[in-house]
Amino acid sequence: MLSLFFQIGFMATFTVASLQIIPGSTITTAGTNQHMQAHGGGIVEVDNVFYLIGENKLAGSAFQSINCYSSTDLVQWTFVSELLTLQSSGDLGPNRVVERPHVLYNDATSKYVMWMHIDDSSYAEARAGVATSASICGDYTYLGASQPLGFQSRDLNVFKDTDGTGYLLTEDRANGLRIDLLSADYLSVVSATYLYAQDYEAPALYKSGSTYFMFASHESGWSPNDNIYCTATSLAGPWSAWADFATAGSNTFSSQTAAIVNINGVVMYMGDRWQSTNLMTSTYVWLPLTISGPTAALHNEVNWILNIAAGTWTTGPSETTPEAESSTNSWAGGARILTCSSCSNASDIGYIGGPSPGGTLTFKGISSTVSTTTTIRIHHNNGDSTQRYANVVANGVSKVIAFLPTTGGVPGTSTLTVPLNAGTGNTIVFEAYNSGWAPDIDRLMVPVS
Repeated sequence: MLSLFFQIGFMATFTVASLQIIPGSTITTAGTNQHMQAHGGGIVEVDNVFYLIGENKLAGSAFQSINCYSSTDLVQWTFVSELLTLQSSGDLGPNRVVERPHVLYNDATSKYVMWMHIDDSSYAEARAGVATSASICGDYTYLGASQPLGFQSRDLNVFKDTDGTGYLLTEDRANGLRIDLLSADYLSVVSATYLYAQDYEAPALYKSGSTYFMFASHESGWSPNDNIYCTATSLAGPWSAWADFATAGSNTFSSQTAAIVNINGVVMYMGDRWQSTNLMTSTYVWLPLTISGPTAALHNEVNWILNIAAGTWTTGPSETTPEAESSTNSWAGGARILTCSSCSNASDIGYIGGPSPGGTLTFKGISSTVSTTTTIRIHHNNGDSTQRYANVVANGVSKVIAFLPTTGGVPGTSTLTVPLNAGTGNTIVFEAYNSGWAPDIDRLMVPVS
């Protein structure tokens, strides 16, 4: 049921050649037109569709919902449903903490089982909650929460071994990081398997051949650190010494481990780039993870292409970088050049959108060597504390794109996946969405092919 084979289709005469995963960017989802709210979660594949389940932080840190999104390419995402919703009281009530939801499919019961961290706003309860559903993105029935085996449970994850045995990975602040055996139906913890007597959190287990890899984070609040890993050939140990798996000093490329997943042979690291002062602006750092024997290594990529059907990945293609204020472009309806010291060429185009008729910005002469559907990076500035939006029209294809707040005038990145024609005749227009103001646009990064 959980096969990982998938064939990417073709769109008319366009080849899907360069859909890029762009770590740390805004991901606008179909169905909401908002930045994806699935933090602290993981991906489950069902019948050739990938489902991302995570926390909704749109209105801050308190529990709002657990969301589910779907994709067939891990680049373009659609909101499916809220799996758990805010209740009037109880564990899922107002001002509650519900974090790090992770789901396992139980073959014996034909149920999807979700485990999550349940707490009060002061993090005094430290419990693990469980819920079930008959379908991956269906309504989940919340069954309650407890401290497994009488121990604290904060950051948690789940792991299904190759023999179908389920495990709960959980941070016990008083004693260390735990691996606990789940019952046959995955609904309760029955015994302890291993305790790492160190103060680590954000656990994620991955198995390669006969080797288990445990990934974890040091405890530094919302701030990132150099995450670490260790290995063993038995979950009961002995385990190797902990070591960095990303570049030392990079703070795991400014992220914290959320999950490690296998996408048809490509091992992918999933991390959260938390923004503690405005959690809804937290982004996702997804990168290919190299597993070689007992060694794991993570390298940064500005963008990368995942070929799901082939089970391979490549770095992103070269790009052209058309500037918004270039004389080859046009702007109208009040849109104009603004000074931006942190932008390329120290300027951008602002006052796009607004009340009718609204300002517009038109990029002309956008070049591609082939007809393709591709992912374009948009550098923008948004000085608000909330998202801005623009209707973006590429060669007649219209999409609403969300733009997260930026700070200090330093441009952020939003993604736009659209068809381009071969040659230099492509145009991309930024205009108002619902008469609102779009962000200031610095430049585009357009794949050459």
